[in-house]
Amino acid sequence: MVDADRHPVAVLPGSQILRFIVPRHVQDDPALAHVYGERQADQLCTTLAGRTVKDLLPADPPQLPVVDGDATAMEIAALMAAARSPLAAVVESKGGKVKNPPLIGAISVVALLERLLPTH
Repeated sequence: MVDADRHPVAVLPGSQILRFIVPRHVQDDPALAHVYGERQADQLCTTLAGRTVKDLLPADPPQLPVVDGDATAMEIAALMAAARSPLAAVVESKGGKVKNPPLIGAISVVALLERLLPTH
């Protein structure tokens, strides 16, 4: 999520979205999930109708990991691990001369791991 000036402010992980879809009593006791049929499960997504990303964010969202375009894979990994975030915002590199540089992209943990882990 970005503000009006395209500065990154928050990320909404898929797991947070699931918390709005899956009823609280099923989250508390996952064994209850088997009583839901596929049709009922499909209808659970209607709880998201009309909601914005901002509506789904916690009242006090955790700090978003933000890196500049010159960050190394290890720097990104360290920030994502520390923040327990599946995503890092990438802002325009201005050599530290711009206080709040605009968002130019994002990197997911999957994309990062594809770069860090050897493929054999």
